[in-house]
Amino acid sequence: MDSADLDRVITDVLETAKNIAIVGMSDDLERPSFRVGMYLKTHHYHIIPVNPNHADIKGIKSYPTISAIPQDIKIDVVDIFRKPADVFPHVREAVARGVKVIWMQRGIINEEAASYARANGSTVIMDRCMMGEYHKRHVQP
Repeated sequence: MDSADLDRVITDVLETAKNIAIVGMSDDLERPSFRVGMYLKTHHYHIIPVNPNHADIKGIKSYPTISAIPQDIKIDVVDIFRKPADVFPHVREAVARGVKVIWMQRGIINEEAASYARANGSTVIMDRCMMGEYHKRHVQP
């Protein structure tokens, strides 16, 4: 996909997504996953933290895995904050759940996981910050 196509895909995802599962969201205010998650929350997205080490993050229920999120909670995007080598199991869970968009944050590239997701009908965005992409389209002049 060329950069113009990717730009259109990102814009479409940001405009249509409502529910974002954030894999690896931390409760540490200094961590990028916390900052991005809370930014998205303040910009009208429903965030669903996924972190086995926290039952909640700032009063928001957190789940240990994507599979643990109740089926009645729709997930539009799985946003992943994990080392590239640790991404594939989360992508497999997201695909099994029927999630249509897999987003790997800036610095996270896993071609094997991306190929698997695409082969199973999911859109993949890698090495991009969801907060930065939102900001670029909606806040910056």
